[in-house]
Amino acid sequence: MSDNKIVVTAEAGKQELFVTREFDAPRELVFRAHTDPELYAQWVGPHGMSTTIDKWDFRDGGEYQFTNERDGMKFTFFGCNHEVHSPDRIIGTFEWDGMPERGHVIMGKTTFDELPNGRCRMTHQSVFFSVADRDGMVQSGMEGGMRDGYDKLDTILEQQLGRSAGA
Repeated sequence: MSDNKIVVTAEAGKQELFVTREFDAPRELVFRAHTDPELYAQWVGPHGMSTTIDKWDFRDGGEYQFTNERDGMKFTFFGCNHEVHSPDRIIGTFEWDGMPERGHVIMGKTTFDELPNGRCRMTHQSVFFSVADRDGMVQSGMEGGMRDGYDKLDTILEQQLGRSAGA
């Protein structure tokens, strides 16, 4: 397992948050893990949850939807891609169908920067309609779920690179 840590920055009173995480893999692989449905389903979400890809059209203007499930509880997320530019960035929307009403859309931009020694830095910026929406996401435990997911992704990337875990 990697020593890379997730950093979530959410300034008080702002409608945005930033997530930064480095990976011990080339950005092309990290980008692919975010856009390939088979890979994405293996790592997204907290430990103990399974993921089903319901719809996956990862191109400019394409839509996606996936469902996380654990102990009979289902959480469905969906959105549309405004720009998918390999291997640099993904810009699009994200929404959870469990909100009391529709319209709590998050606009997101994820960039993948090449670092020395075949490494990558991923930076994700989410912009929410309100500070309350942003604070609700932060308080939901999203950081722990993201940490779990990126730890799973580290293992997948190590396997793809032919490394043993912890090497």
